[in-house]
Amino acid sequence: MSLAVVVSAPAHAQTLAPYKDDLFAYPGILSSEGETYRVVDYQEMRDIDERDQVPERRVQAKYVSTGVRKVQQDLVLKIDAGDIRHVAVGNAEGASVIVLYLHGQGGSRKQGVDDFTFGGNFNRIKNLMVANGGLYLSPDFSDFGNKGVSEVAALIDHYAVQSPAAKIVVACGSMGGALCWGLARDAKAAKKLGGLMLLGSLWDDGFLKSPAFTAKVPVFFGQGSKDPVFPIDKQEAFFRAILAKKPGYPARFVRFETGTHGTPIRMTDWREALNWMLAAK
Repeated sequence: MSLAVVVSAPAHAQTLAPYKDDLFAYPGILSSEGETYRVVDYQEMRDIDERDQVPERRVQAKYVSTGVRKVQQDLVLKIDAGDIRHVAVGNAEGASVIVLYLHGQGGSRKQGVDDFTFGGNFNRIKNLMVANGGLYLSPDFSDFGNKGVSEVAALIDHYAVQSPAAKIVVACGSMGGALCWGLARDAKAAKKLGGLMLLGSLWDDGFLKSPAFTAKVPVFFGQGSKDPVFPIDKQEAFFRAILAKKPGYPARFVRFETGTHGTPIRMTDWREALNWMLAAK
């Protein structure tokens, strides 16, 4: 088990300092439209078999720093509608930035803090938040409908009060995207959003009429070209629809060529995407 040296950055930092960027940078860009749309070279043999000690179950040790667990807590937020179990990593108060990860079907709060699966990418976001004075949250929720949206919104409300200067970015994996779009439609929640990340997720035409769209909340899409659950053609078409309706809208798309459903969770460069969002608006 490796131990991280945790160093807090000044409060309200709007650029995240590097963390193992050489290991987590995109392996190659096959084509691009500037930074707005990029096709990333993804190869299963290299990016899973050679990266993991046990493919898809345990990444090689050099990708993780588990000392971050010292500031990881499994908590319960009690609200009128019930208890919201969640894992919090980093500064519960006075955070410079807050990132939430919302899991997909069959997942739980534990998925978003697993240090060794998905190529160590969850360990990276945990370390990025702690080293930069931020907060990372991975909650459970009841469903992917209105109740789940209200629970996540309540969690955001709670931590926004504790860190009023923090931008709040919500990353949604797979079916968790339904919650991202639900938050975008909620006028109160949308005011608190500093960005949305859709990782191997779905689209929602209603977003184009949402408070978040009106407020130009930045949106990042990461999608595998061979995703069998949510076809990339439909997600790309939705991305293009956003830009067509509001030219210059802060949206970015990363297509992982030959990647499948879980590829964006494994391969998305958290630091690059978050630094872009933190600089927006």
